[in-house]
Amino acid sequence: MKLSARNQLKGKVVSIKEGAVNAIVVIDIGGGNKISATISMDAVKELGLQVGSDAYAVIKATSVMVGIPD
Repeated sequence: MKLSARNQLKGKVVSIKEGAVNAIVVIDIGGGNKISATISMDAVKELGLQVGSDAYAVIKATSVMVGIPD
């Protein structure tokens, strides 16, 4: 599969907190960095996600905010 999103970060699933409809999936992308995403339970099942699975965090944004310290 090819995607237009340029921010594709490979990592390992370190936790999946399941809810009735959605799940919060946390992916460790290395260097002490983790990304979490809320996805549907159907998506978790379709992707076969489990703790320890390889996965990509794919980020596509139409706007990004930039800040600096005070």
